[in-house]
Amino acid sequence: WSSRSVYGPVADAEPGDRDPALKKPQGLGEMERLSLTNEDKTMSANLKYLSLGILVFQTTSLVLTMRYSRTLKEEGPRYLSSTAVVVAELLKIMACILLVYKDSKCSLRALNRILHDEILNKPMETLKLAIPSGIYTLQNNLLYVALSNLDAATYQVTYQLKILTTALFSVSMLSKKLGVYQWLSLVILMTGVAFVQWPSDSQELNSKELSAGSQFVGLMAVLTACFSSGFAGVYFEKILKETKQSVWIRNIQLGFFGSIFGLMGVYVYDGELVSKNGFFQGYNRLTWIVVVLQALGGLVIAAVIKYADNILKGFATSLSIILSTLISYFWLQDFVPTSVFFLGAILVITATFLYGYDPKPAGNPTKA
Repeated sequence: WSSRSVYGPVADAEPGDRDPALKKPQGLGEMERLSLTNEDKTMSANLKYLSLGILVFQTTSLVLTMRYSRTLKEEGPRYLSSTAVVVAELLKIMACILLVYKDSKCSLRALNRILHDEILNKPMETLKLAIPSGIYTLQNNLLYVALSNLDAATYQVTYQLKILTTALFSVSMLSKKLGVYQWLSLVILMTGVAFVQWPSDSQELNSKELSAGSQFVGLMAVLTACFSSGFAGVYFEKILKETKQSVWIRNIQLGFFGSIFGLMGVYVYDGELVSKNGFFQGYNRLTWIVVVLQALGGLVIAAVIKYADNILKGFATSLSIILSTLISYFWLQDFVPTSVFFLGAILVITATFLYGYDPKPAGNPTKA
């Protein structure tokens, strides 16, 4: 029955096709197709979990290395976060150009034509990316400020408020409708972050080592980054839906404007230091690791969007929070978790899963 419904009735076949001797190869072909489909499914599942693993590694390692690099006491000047943002943008452009080159069958002529047609010949389309690019540049600079003033675990949990801001901007800008589970998850999320930020005795002891307003500065930096992340993410999604350009082309455009805005930031805020000690002052192996991880961040998220779903992204976020907490406590030793923090972290992890949860409606077999 199934072969008839797919390949058409046997009665319509040519006389030669009715020969039983010729049916065997058709059966073999069907088996080959089934085995290929199974192989595709296995490969798709492998890519899904590989992209998930890479996302967990990238998120956790970026936060921890950035925090470590900003608090490590070293001789000589510390690296400038504004220059690190610019270098990360340039590396992202190079990585995206390589990916476009690969997609164009490793032909330099085809690569040149694609870049010319999609970027130079569409100036208005390219200019649309200036707004999210400027916001992303601000956000990347704010993350350095946040991790200079907050421990990695507190930062990781608080930064999940970007789910709330993204949801609100999606409702207002894309006219998305949120389900009951998603609204409930946003309430749980806010409660969890409030618990994480609740002052404790251990924080009062640590405040002697930190400057008076550093905890507040870190919190304000994270909150501003959450709003900028939500707006820029939804704006970028809106542009992607309106046009048919590839994600890699869009990332090249973002990186181009990001580099320009980043260089303006270097000139305004760190111009004197750069003229005095150079653009790459204080750079070491750890700094380059941070820069590469930051450059890869956007590309990893693009891969996860392609191969994984929201629940797996939530799982990756949860794993990252747990790993950051453990490493902050045992390795960086700049964080002492309290029962209130654990309660807040559990609520945030629950909210992350709940937001990505898509309940399957009960099927009605009688419905046409």
